[in-house]
Amino acid sequence: MPAPLHPDAPAPGPVLARPRLTLTLLLAGSCLPILGAVLIAPVLPKLQDHFATVSGVDALAPMALTIPALSLAIMAPFAGAIIDRLGRHRLLVIATLLYAIVGTAPLWLDSLPAIIASRALVGVAESAIMTCCTTLIGDYWNGKQREKYLALQAICSAVSATAFFALGGAAGSAGWRAPFWAYAIGLLLAPLLATMLRPTGRRTDHAPTPALDPFGPLLRRLLAPCALTFFGAIVFYTIPVETSFLLKDLGTEAPATIGLCTAIASAATVAGAATFTRLTDHADRLLPWTLTLCAAGFAIIALADTIPLLVLGAVVNCLGTGMLLPTLINRTVALLTPANRGRGTGLWNTAFFLGEFVCPLILLAAAKPTGTLAHAVGALAVTTLVVAAGLAATRTRRTAPESVPA
Repeated sequence: MPAPLHPDAPAPGPVLARPRLTLTLLLAGSCLPILGAVLIAPVLPKLQDHFATVSGVDALAPMALTIPALSLAIMAPFAGAIIDRLGRHRLLVIATLLYAIVGTAPLWLDSLPAIIASRALVGVAESAIMTCCTTLIGDYWNGKQREKYLALQAICSAVSATAFFALGGAAGSAGWRAPFWAYAIGLLLAPLLATMLRPTGRRTDHAPTPALDPFGPLLRRLLAPCALTFFGAIVFYTIPVETSFLLKDLGTEAPATIGLCTAIASAATVAGAATFTRLTDHADRLLPWTLTLCAAGFAIIALADTIPLLVLGAVVNCLGTGMLLPTLINRTVALLTPANRGRGTGLWNTAFFLGEFVCPLILLAAAKPTGTLAHAVGALAVTTLVVAAGLAATRTRRTAPESVPA
């Protein structure tokens, strides 16, 4: 068994010639999967109208939006295994180029099944990009600095989601194909990743690991964190996915109102992630309270009968989810060694993005027996509070601090 290492103890790692540039590039790469998740949402109706004569278009058109998340969830563990064996840097560059090629493919494809297939390949590229970027942050930094940068990754994801949604809507005015030009950014980012991301000291980007930890013990170690991450993703994506439907139930479908409410909620997510960076000294105790805050926001939404009250609930919830995401990833990365960090991060990404994919399906299923979507959110509030109480009870029974493997 490896010797325990205090999370703040400096671990041997690469010497970065340009640490700020390296961090900027990794954060930019982490935003690419967010681009795939929200960019074409505003143009889905136009896409559906264009292929109105295709059989089953009502089911196929939404798949163009959701299939990348499912593909990412399936492929992330394989991406993690590859980067643990063959290195992070080279795969990141190749995946970024693939992302640009398949992401822009709908510009010239005129078959809906072919477009959906290209979107599935976008998810494959995203699985490698997201896993590589998160793994490299774990490779290059440790302790409080790593916690801070993983939280910053969550902040960038939240900000970029709002920006890309607005970009997709603006570009969509020129036609349903126009937003797909944004994927060409991968052609600009790949050369920078290839030339600027290499450390000047010990190399961790392409040298094979001498000995990989067995997968069985790693899977058992991460089973509980990944199950919690799956649930956390459902909590995280409920507000972004369901806000427009909740507002519709309150009698408003105005795009300006929906956009304003979404922007306010996104700002709260950013504020929550920023708050996490100031609470890293208490990160191990943060999760139950974070989930409790999320549950409180859901409860307000379930009881809301006016738009301001609904927005208040969304803000309370998103303050919690802003802290939830960096807490979950930091707890998982702290359990990993350099030899299994890629596979562990891949498993975490699978759990998180699978939770994103099933989130609307679970709420839709819960809305039928509970009566309304708001009642389904109320049921999620109760479930979240139960999970928070269980985590708090588990912590009080713990008699010794967790040790982090070297």
